[in-house]
Amino acid sequence: RGLQPLGFSFGPLTLGGEPNIPTFGFLFDIDGVLVRGKTPISAAKKAFQKLVNSQGQFLVPVVFVTNAGNCLRQKKADQLSHILGISQDQVVMSHSPLRMFKRYHDKCVLVSGQGPLLDIAQYLGFCQPITIEILRETYPLLDMVDHDRRPKVLVTVVLFGEPVRWETNLQLIIDVLLTGGCPGKPYHQASYPHIPVLACNMDLMWMAEAQSPRFGHGTFMVCLENIYKKITGKELKYEALMGKPSELTYHYAEYLIRMQAAQRHWKEPIQTLYAIGDNLMTDIYGANLYNRYLEEKNSRKGSKGPPATATNCRSVLVCTGVYNPHTEVPSDTRESITETVFHGHRDFRFDPALVEPDHIVPDADAAVDLIYQLENFRLSSEILFIACSS
Repeated sequence: RGLQPLGFSFGPLTLGGEPNIPTFGFLFDIDGVLVRGKTPISAAKKAFQKLVNSQGQFLVPVVFVTNAGNCLRQKKADQLSHILGISQDQVVMSHSPLRMFKRYHDKCVLVSGQGPLLDIAQYLGFCQPITIEILRETYPLLDMVDHDRRPKVLVTVVLFGEPVRWETNLQLIIDVLLTGGCPGKPYHQASYPHIPVLACNMDLMWMAEAQSPRFGHGTFMVCLENIYKKITGKELKYEALMGKPSELTYHYAEYLIRMQAAQRHWKEPIQTLYAIGDNLMTDIYGANLYNRYLEEKNSRKGSKGPPATATNCRSVLVCTGVYNPHTEVPSDTRESITETVFHGHRDFRFDPALVEPDHIVPDADAAVDLIYQLENFRLSSEILFIACSS
């Protein structure tokens, strides 16, 4: 839809007085929108000055939705503290929805990724997590000798994110899948369907300090899926996929938005979610997919009483990360369905409408300005002075 000019004069948006009671909420992506690697994006700080009052309270509900999964929520919140002080309750990691998968919490699970994996798994509720490193040490050359160190049969694989040593993780995860959770035994065909696999973060690429995107966990998953299929001739199956663009993640994010509104005693229901991101295949696809879900769900309801969920989710694309405004999706959808264009996960159907953002803006600050204008949301004179003088 093209880059939209944002020469706002704010108009009636900034005519002083107290701000409105919000009926909308922000879902901010982090990497490529607020930071690149560890470096803050300059527009983010200015944007955040328009999100809080002089007491540091948020003017609208705000949740930070990231596909990162290599740390605890508190650490991710701390990483943003140089821009704005936020609570871990405002952060949705790619693995956050795993809290809902209680049927696996008492099982012996193999976890893959990097960072404090045991701490993350236990924080999410898993009682018996086993890391790839523990598995490798326990099965030297996959020859079981020390029976005292043998873990219980692994019944689930949880993929938190891309590991450091891909070859080791790929080998041992394949071993676990092809042996029914007993990697000390030889492969056998009876292991299909294989033990459950829960995967977080499907990003093929992500934006750090480098000039070009880096491989993400989605790339690791492509490797795992293709190795498994090459060996077995069958498709690797996922029990669940989490992180954007999964609906599970947006359900959880909307829940946190509503919790914030309730804590601030804002009586008006949250009707619109604005998802701000830099990646067409995750942020925009996910927001549009959730919007489609909300529209279908609300169309089946009666008209009595306030809606139990938001009525729509609008996608806002920024140009500070993965998205290149000079690259367009081909109009011929038959040509579009190629891996060079569709970077989404294998299990998500390509639909050109789902990667079309509702709005395209230069950066996070322009996104906040646009959304306030769309919602006719007034800022106090004090907030405007601080934002304009920075």
